Amino acid sequence: MSDSDHTNDQPAARETPAQATGGSPIIPKSANEALKPERVPMPPMRSKRARSQIVIFFNFLMTLAVIGTVALAGIAYYALSAFNAPGPLETNTTFQVREKLGLGEIANGLERNNIISDARIFRAIAPTYLKGETLKAGEYEIKAGSSMKDVMELLRSGKSILYSISFPEGLTVKQMFNRMMADPILEGELPAEVPPEGSLRPDTYKFSRGTTRMDIINQARAAQQKLVDEIWERRDASLPLENKQQFVTLASIVERETGKADERPRVASVFINRLKKGMRLQSDPTIVYGIFGGEGKPADRPIYQSDLKKDTPYNTYIIKGLPPGPIASPGKAALEAVANPSRTDDLYFVADGTGGHVFASTLEEHNVNVKRWRKLEAAKGAGEEIAVDGQPADEAAPEAEEAKPSKKKKKSN
Repeated sequence: MSDSDHTNDQPAARETPAQATGGSPIIPKSANEALKPERVPMPPMRSKRARSQIVIFFNFLMTLAVIGTVALAGIAYYALSAFNAPGPLETNTTFQVREKLGLGEIANGLERNNIISDARIFRAIAPTYLKGETLKAGEYEIKAGSSMKDVMELLRSGKSILYSISFPEGLTVKQMFNRMMADPILEGELPAEVPPEGSLRPDTYKFSRGTTRMDIINQARAAQQKLVDEIWERRDASLPLENKQQFVTLASIVERETGKADERPRVASVFINRLKKGMRLQSDPTIVYGIFGGEGKPADRPIYQSDLKKDTPYNTYIIKGLPPGPIASPGKAALEAVANPSRTDDLYFVADGTGGHVFASTLEEHNVNVKRWRKLEAAKGAGEEIAVDGQPADEAAPEAEEAKPSKKKKKSN
């Protein structure tokens, strides 16, 4: 056994705890030393960049931005909730939007009328929904409890409250004007110059509050012009009418002669046949217009025998051919009847006592019909001094070229 072997057999020297952990040796401390606080190491030094005032400022701005975003989100949520929430209106009401009012003025008006709770919210959010559209003028019915969104949608739709005014066929322009003046909703004055007779279309016109009387006149005039143009283009080429003025004039006479739509083409044929033969039209409504004009005959005023002899430009018992212009506003049915009348040989017609008429192509046949009608009138107590549709009760029918086509009671105005 070598010395080296003996050396390896020697027991290894013991390592101290400090040597085992690889650290510095543990130095025993007294109790006082152990209770003393140890010194905390200094924090690492901040970089010059971190200490920069610009960085601090931007950090402050970011903080404000975060706070602002949160605040705006809260405000937006509140405003949107209020915009969709039921409104303060307790009962249905009406609200009028005038022409050319801006969103702010409308919103303020809605708040003043307690329709919405906050005009500022309405002004702020409504444009998001409108997307460039505008709130329409008109009068609207607002339902109780409507939200701001409901109100905005209603005003955007333009579904305002509609009123109407009606002009029956056969009215004169003056009578139409009287109806417009009596309407409490229409606004504005009537024009100083009255439109030509027959130039306004008889119809029912719907309108919203704020519409002027001139608006209705313009609508009626444009509608009549369009209607006359369309029907004139489809007229029978053989009509003895030179222009649209004569066309409307004859249609107005047909309109005043009968209120039955199915009779109008045949009544028109009587007048067309008379024009072709050069006979006088002898229509009572033209006498009435010549005496009373656009005001119309009073309902309790009969036509007297003397009225037939009054010299007016509209007295078709005196003049030959058509009067100088229309005597009323003809409707579509009368215009269609004149444009394409029935093909008959009729030259006369007389009331049948039931609201209609009987027609005749000869004077003899017509006289028989007249006598029958006179008996019906006599049974009703007709006076001898009154010319019943142009003839006194005891007068025989005139000659053929002068015999009048109509023997009926005229419609009151």
